Amino acid sequence: MSDDVVEKETHGFQAEVKQLLHLMIHALYSNKEIFLRELISNAADAADKLRFEAISNSDLYEGDSELAIHIEYDKEAKTITIRDNGIGMSKAEVIANLGTIAKSGTQEFLNSLTGDQAKDRHLIGQFGVGFYSVFVVADKVTVITRRAGLSREEGVRWESTGEGNYTVETVDKATRGTDIILHLKSTEEDFLNGLRLRHIVTKYSDHINLPVYMKSEDYSSMLNEEEQKKENTEEKEEIVNRASALWTVPKSEIEDEAYTEFYKHIAHDFEDPLIWAHNKVEGKLEYITLLYVPSRAPFDLWQANKPRGLKLYVKRVFIMDNAEQFLPNYLRFVRGIIDSNDLPLNISREILQSNRTVDSIRTFVVKRVLTMLSDLANENSEKYSKFWHEFGLALKEGPAEDFANKEAIAKLLRFSSTHTNNEKQDVSLDDYISRMKEGQDKIYYIAAETFNAARHSPHLEIFKEKGIEVLLMYDRIDEWLMSHLHEYDKKKFQSVAIGTLEELEFANSKESKDQESKPTLAQETETFKETLEKVKKALGDTVSDVRLTARLTSSPSCIVAQEGQMTSQMQRLMRSAGQMVSSKPILELNPHHLLVTRLMQEKDEINFNDLSHILLDQAILAEGGQLDDPATFVKKLNELLLHVATKGNGQGDAL
Repeated sequence: MSDDVVEKETHGFQAEVKQLLHLMIHALYSNKEIFLRELISNAADAADKLRFEAISNSDLYEGDSELAIHIEYDKEAKTITIRDNGIGMSKAEVIANLGTIAKSGTQEFLNSLTGDQAKDRHLIGQFGVGFYSVFVVADKVTVITRRAGLSREEGVRWESTGEGNYTVETVDKATRGTDIILHLKSTEEDFLNGLRLRHIVTKYSDHINLPVYMKSEDYSSMLNEEEQKKENTEEKEEIVNRASALWTVPKSEIEDEAYTEFYKHIAHDFEDPLIWAHNKVEGKLEYITLLYVPSRAPFDLWQANKPRGLKLYVKRVFIMDNAEQFLPNYLRFVRGIIDSNDLPLNISREILQSNRTVDSIRTFVVKRVLTMLSDLANENSEKYSKFWHEFGLALKEGPAEDFANKEAIAKLLRFSSTHTNNEKQDVSLDDYISRMKEGQDKIYYIAAETFNAARHSPHLEIFKEKGIEVLLMYDRIDEWLMSHLHEYDKKKFQSVAIGTLEELEFANSKESKDQESKPTLAQETETFKETLEKVKKALGDTVSDVRLTARLTSSPSCIVAQEGQMTSQMQRLMRSAGQMVSSKPILELNPHHLLVTRLMQEKDEINFNDLSHILLDQAILAEGGQLDDPATFVKKLNELLLHVATKGNGQGDAL
């Protein structure tokens, strides 16, 4: 080590990191023990990464290939030390990993805080704080680390009190790995107890694939501390956890608590998982999967460049953290591990992308997750409702991405419906089919910007009158979903905003004789023929056609798309994504509405044109669209209202 003075650098935490640290320290009081679980998890990850890098460079072991974690405590100094001989960190990695709580999403997290400590604790757990949980029990933390392969002079000391700043300096460190020294707060000195620390290790970290050592202590002895010190002049260490990979243990020997704690270890989550599945596959291929579905969606679920995937092991050797090749993107919320005996230890991402074994495992994993969700939906609707609330939007990406499992995914989808008329998405396609009318062979739906826009759409009027259920879709992804989901259980999907409604003839069998005596749509169209031509001329190229409709019962007009064309909602989504789309709608008029009959009687060309445009514009507004010239619409509508107010002697005369 050089005699030159090494300058200590002082860095400031990001502003939002300071806020989060302050909140976390004051809100995580209900479960202070988790700091040890998080540090042990980080140490285990560091050991896994060293094993992987050492496959191609065994010199990284530096003559010490026995990877382990050591926990020590000093009552006099009031410190707890967690030491590992894993991969360690360089100076740049220390600044990157310990100076930032999350690469992104921190501000979004802070914006979600409610000010209620109990609720915010759940948010913190959802966000994941990892290493920073140490500040719940410590008023100062020192990290001494050196990356494997670097010289002993390239060790790094990081120190912080969890306030505004942290310091970084280069130090001499003979061994690779990381030592974390916690200087406990005076109120947390009860953690300076070997029995309590052992209990925390076995409770949270019993099944990590790495031994955790602590100093041997005889708790059955009645000797006081001074006498024990005399007897234990030669201190020995012992393993305090099972140190065996949980996934290799037979399922019959694993308690639910062990599964949940292992999930928290690999996912760095504070909450229990919603469900999990543990499977061992034997035959042509041999591999083990342990898959979890979290209880809550992480804040970065929609972050496009966020690393995601399963932990990959080959013959118990860690290969990579986020093996995304085993899960499609719509199942990116799934956590867990895969341990295969049939992949090479030096496997690369390129091999993973073109490997039959990987394809076979991926097929199994996807089907296992979908089966797990299907079982949950059948056995516990309340839990499945919670899952859908958190991950339903991601699952809706499935039919477009995974054609082979389209039917299985569709079975898991949930929607709102006119049957419940409730914003909660709890109606399955099977539920809908079970309530279909006799002779009905299509699943009807409407997609809109909001739930209220969907349920109040004029397109639903005839369906409500005939008692035909319609699915109400208001998530932005729904139109895109339906462009890939054409049928389910041999029943085709039909948007109520596309085409005509000739297929509703099946619902006319129970119509009354009075209804049957009314003129047919074809007869009414003949009566309105001249008026329809004049409206089309007045509207010009803003519409592709003008026709009468039987779908409206109380509204004067609506717009629909032609068969094979995009609905107005889909066009809006495409335009918001930067796509140039232009498709003229069809204007449909209700021949029984007073405004439409008034239109047929109007002799003044200007008034006729104005009323025609009003009927089109209000139809666009009714289905959630935007007007190109809203000011002109308001002006014409006001003129119509003034005309009614000043010249009308009664409702019929006024119109």
